[in-house]
Amino acid sequence: MARAAVNTEERLSILTQPGAPVLAQIAVTFAVLLTAWAMRRRSRHALSQLNDWQLADVGLTRDEAAQEASRVFWKA
Repeated sequence: MARAAVNTEERLSILTQPGAPVLAQIAVTFAVLLTAWAMRRRSRHALSQLNDWQLADVGLTRDEAAQEASRVFWKA
């Protein structure tokens, strides 16, 4: 995941240079936002599916997992 984030940051840095089309900047920013939302949604859903020993393995209680899983996807 860290490698993908770096690659994305490198690609996005091209759009912040002078002369980059504004519409392209907006489109890429929107795509990145949608991707982050989708990742949060998937992660929270997966968290809600874990059993007790898996939650203990990652250091969470059932209540903590349920609280995180109930959060809306647009909130970090």
